[in-house]
Amino acid sequence: MTVKKILIVDDEERIREVVSMCLTKLAKWEVIAVATAMEAIQKALEWQPHAILLDVSMPNMNGLEMLQQLQGHPRTVSIPVIFLTAKVQPNEKLLYQQLGIAGLIIKPFNPVEIAKEISHLLGWT
Repeated sequence: MTVKKILIVDDEERIREVVSMCLTKLAKWEVIAVATAMEAIQKALEWQPHAILLDVSMPNMNGLEMLQQLQGHPRTVSIPVIFLTAKVQPNEKLLYQQLGIAGLIIKPFNPVEIAKEISHLLGWT
């Protein structure tokens, strides 16, 4: 069985810490957590994660802009992206689905359930 590799991208340190801890301790996944989209793009190219958990609202380059960068590169285009966001209007959910993301996790989330939620969204058993 392959250990899943998850790249977490969020400018909030506490979110990175909580999600990282839950995914490594509860799901036994490998995790790299970064604070900026630019760092995340570099890590995605180098590390080739199985999925990216991406905050939408970040300074400098937001999650939507980062998604465009990932989708435009042959080495990252096939990595599933799950948006992690606190601000979601009903019309935004439809927009996000049209962008080709694998799913959406809304803050605040249940840390104990986040690995199950990611697995469900990605079809991992």
